[in-house]
Formats: sequence, C-alpha cells, structure tokens
Amino acid sequence: MRRVVCPGSFDPVHKGHLEIIMRAASLFDEVVVAVSTNPAKKYRFSQEERIEMISEAVSNFSGISVQAMGSGLLADYCKRIGADAIVKGLRGAPDYEFEAPMAAMNRHLTGVETVFLHGDGRYQHVSSSLIKEVAALGGDVSEFLPMGVLSRL
Repeated sequence: MRRVVCPGSFDPVHKGHLEIIMRAASLFDEVVVAVSTNPAKKYRFSQEERIEMISEAVSNFSGISVQAMGSGLLADYCKRIGADAIVKGLRGAPDYEFEAPMAAMNRHLTGVETVFLHGDGRYQHVSSSLIKEVAALGGDVSEFLPMGVLSRL
C-alpha cells in the first residue's frame, strides 16, 4: 500500500488545497492530510477546528485521513507513519523555489521523496491568507471554500 502525506496548516482549507488532496488520492492508496502548527504563525482557527473542517470536506472520499502532525520535522513524521512520499501543490515558480530546498532536505534526512502537483489554474491566485483578508474586508470568497468552511469564516 502506497501512503502519502499532504502537509499544511490549512487555515482555512480551500478548494485549491482540496483539489491537490483529491488528485493525490487518485495516485496513491492512502492520503494522510497532516495539519501542522507553526509557532511563528498566527492562526484564525485552532488545529482542532482545521482538522474538523478538512475531515468534513473529504468525508465522502475513501482513502483520506486527517490528523495533527505534531511537532518536529515533516520527514520524521512521514517515517513514523510509514509514508512513501510527500505531496505538495504548486501554484507557480515562487512556490517551487520555496519548496524545492525543503524537498531536497527531506530526501537527504530520511529518503522520503516529494511529489509536486501543479494546481488547477482556477486556484493559482488563492491562498488561505488572501481568503482571510478578503473575507475580513467583506469580500465574497464563497467560490473558493467548501460550505462548512465558509460558514465558520
């Protein structure tokens, strides 16, 4: 069985994230969505709320589980749960430039490979930070969010 990890903070999860998770599910037997918490970041939703929102959004799909990543390195987490790879979505060249060194380090540390999936063009401009900012200023972000997330935002 091929297990892959889709890591992220998902604050909040949006359709761009979900598109990558679903594509990963079509390529691998099991997808573990690993919800992380970075002490340097300020979150709108607690880790428990983020896990709940993602779980709700993927509830109709088999082979996808959602869990807290905990502290420590992503590569160590992957080894601990027996993941074969990490899947990361890319919106464009800046994402690749940011992610490539981490992918190389993860492979160096533990041998875990990273698979990059280019995101759907409909969501290339979408980020959780931008969604929160636009929503806070009264903008309509409904097109980019699952209903369960929209109602909480």
